[in-house]
Amino acid sequence: MATAPLLFIDWHPDPVMLRLGGFELHYYSILFALGLILAYLGAKRIYKDKGIAPDKLDPLFVYAFLGILVGARLGHCLFYEPGYYLSHPIEMLLPIRDTPTGWQFTGYQGLASHGGALGLIIALWLYVRRTRLNFVDVLDFIAIVTPLTACFIRLGNLMNGEIVGKPTDVPWAFLFDGYDEPRHPAQLYEALAYLCFFIMNVIVYLKLYRKGRLHRGFMFGLTLATIFTFRFFIEFLKDVQVDFERGMTLDMGQWLSIPFVIIGVACMIGGRWLDKIVAKAEFKDAKGKKNKK
Repeated sequence: MATAPLLFIDWHPDPVMLRLGGFELHYYSILFALGLILAYLGAKRIYKDKGIAPDKLDPLFVYAFLGILVGARLGHCLFYEPGYYLSHPIEMLLPIRDTPTGWQFTGYQGLASHGGALGLIIALWLYVRRTRLNFVDVLDFIAIVTPLTACFIRLGNLMNGEIVGKPTDVPWAFLFDGYDEPRHPAQLYEALAYLCFFIMNVIVYLKLYRKGRLHRGFMFGLTLATIFTFRFFIEFLKDVQVDFERGMTLDMGQWLSIPFVIIGVACMIGGRWLDKIVAKAEFKDAKGKKNKK
């Protein structure tokens, strides 16, 4: 057990930003939405830079939002608590819980980033079927801004005091509600890392990808590889999330991260392979001409 540090941050914020009667607006919801909006604006700038018609961007926000939310929710239910949610399927998608006193609105208590990533990819596939854009191009464009959304989601977790780290005596340790020892602010570590990955993506896009020096799929692969490699190692500093992870050498988050890292590296080095996949799916620009990228 770690010795209590002399210096630490006493972290007890109210997770509710605004109360109006029985309605509560949580910081997590605001930060989640803000992250999506900023990512959407970033994607809008990229679409404009690529000469893609603005009307093709309009449905992107809805597809991305629903894909992330549904995927993250199902990911948590099926990866972390399948026993409970398979016997309570209605609670997977609706923010309610069956209690001894009846149904209660609880909000979505549990979202998994791995499920959110899968949900987003599936949603983007449905999006390109409607817009006729190139699937790998869209994955690249969205991957550039995705770490920014991930940053804001982790800040929301910090405001909720959830996904905490293990006990530590570092001077920047946080004392969270419900815990008697200061702990690593793992949510803050992730938020800062994802912000750095976003800045890195912007630089790589402007200096290399935009100038045609990188193949299709590289940005998508780079984002998967960096986010989930970091996610793999940060898990060693996190507290156990669910009971079945106790005693495991690698936790569920780490096992789920490994395939994403492998896919990411494959996309970064598999330029010719990806080109063959997308050869028949070139998107059209605003003038209706095939993009020759």
